[in-house]
Amino acid sequence: MVKNDGEETPLSLLDVYRNVTAMTFGDISNTSILPGSIISNDSSGGYLGIDVAVPQAIGTAVALGVIMIGTMVGNILVILSVFTYKPLRNVQNIFLVSLAAADIAVAVFVMPFNVAYSILGKWVFGLHFCELWLTCDVLCCTASILNLCAIALDRYWAIHDPINYAQKRTLNRVLCMIMSVWVISTLISVPPLIGWNDWPEVFEDHTPCQLTEERGYVIYSASGSFFIPLIIMTVVYIKIFQTARNRIRVKAKAAANIIKPSAPAPAVSSSLATPHLKTVSSDVSSRETTANKTDVSSLNCTSSSIEMEEKSSTPQESSSKDVDDKTSPAVTVRSYMEQKERICLQKERRAAQVLGIVMGVFVLCWLPFFTMYVILPFCETCYISKDMINFITWLGYMNSALNPVIYTVFNTDFRRSFQRLLCGKRPWNS
Repeated sequence: MVKNDGEETPLSLLDVYRNVTAMTFGDISNTSILPGSIISNDSSGGYLGIDVAVPQAIGTAVALGVIMIGTMVGNILVILSVFTYKPLRNVQNIFLVSLAAADIAVAVFVMPFNVAYSILGKWVFGLHFCELWLTCDVLCCTASILNLCAIALDRYWAIHDPINYAQKRTLNRVLCMIMSVWVISTLISVPPLIGWNDWPEVFEDHTPCQLTEERGYVIYSASGSFFIPLIIMTVVYIKIFQTARNRIRVKAKAAANIIKPSAPAPAVSSSLATPHLKTVSSDVSSRETTANKTDVSSLNCTSSSIEMEEKSSTPQESSSKDVDDKTSPAVTVRSYMEQKERICLQKERRAAQVLGIVMGVFVLCWLPFFTMYVILPFCETCYISKDMINFITWLGYMNSALNPVIYTVFNTDFRRSFQRLLCGKRPWNS
């Protein structure tokens, strides 16, 4: 309330707001208050220099915060799973630990400052910190991409030459590959710090903190960080799929040819025992059967564990089927082989889906960013809005959040470990 010629007039809400903020932050007479937004007219930005509407700022902070926290939690779960769950303690999963470490670094050292930059609309942390942040951005994102490339190569070698590579895949070899990933990432990210840049020498309040547009470095970094790994991953995953498909088909064909339906009552040798047919129960009562006289009646094969034949509609059909199973075990074995071939084809299709998801997500997340990154320095008339730049940048960051999902959701051991970590079940090493 203020007195005016002996009368008291009520203060408006705007007056109250200005008085409170003036006592708290100092004079803000140079600040204009607009509906739904807080925009500072002071060149220094003041304490309330938010460049977007308040609802938009809140929504942006929440959305990006969820991505950031999800990235940290998901990748921390991956690392804990590898080190605390016994079935996952193997050499090849060290690649996933390195990938998760790179993605955690993106979430901890890169994303928070980008959130602040997106909301404030300007960089408020100074020139030197801007340079360090951009370098860290390139380093962590490049390491994440190169780790994906290393995982692809490891999978290819393991499936192309499994016997020899199993002996070569030692801890020292894997650690050397991971070290190479981080060394290459450093060599790609550091040059701007030592002069290969077009950054301004004087960093003013509204100077943008952005990656250098020096054309030589753009080609160098984009090639090493994305386009070369993209080519390698594409070729490698195509070869992985082709190799896996050929091996699955060869095994399925060999399994189908074990029993041939040419003879009505084929002789079943002891080579068709449980080591070859794990799901078919066999009971060989006599192992002294001669080559020219096989005791077929002593081999009892049932198909109950496979459940591939339809149930009989009548008891007569069921009894006749039981007789056929007992007198002709080749029928059951042949049916088992047919089902095994169907399972192999299902695995083949699933492998194709997984590889498609891996490559699809990687390309979807990073191709828009690196396309923009390469085109803008060479196209002076091209213009992309700030909102679109932020969206494309965060689309690339999303790959760090999706990596633990892609590389673990199709793995039963990782799913089981995640459940134990989140639900607090024990023991870890079972």
